[in-house]
Amino acid sequence: MLNECRLALRITTNAYDAELCSLMEAAARDLTIAGVKLPGRVSFSAGDQAMTDNSSLKDPLCQRAVFTYVRMHFGSPNDYDRLAASYEIQKAQLMHASDYTHYDGGDSE
Repeated sequence: MLNECRLALRITTNAYDAELCSLMEAAARDLTIAGVKLPGRVSFSAGDQAMTDNSSLKDPLCQRAVFTYVRMHFGSPNDYDRLAASYEIQKAQLMHASDYTHYDGGDSE
């Protein structure tokens, strides 16, 4: 997912990987706090030599929301307000879609 995030931000270097990973994790946590059950896991670790992408988050709508969040918080974008509004809309759509707020099958309480 890190490679896809770099591509979405038009970044060709890995110099910002630690910041991107931190922002992706923050986005995933923000969505989770809002009640979105992410179909996968977003976990990244920064080592001295390399960045390890342990993400299993493959859903395109969730990825797009994460990438919008990252773009909104990466650097000082001129279009911050537009990105913030876009992210809030994406998050609201995920929060109101039963596929993203309930687990498939599993235990019932």
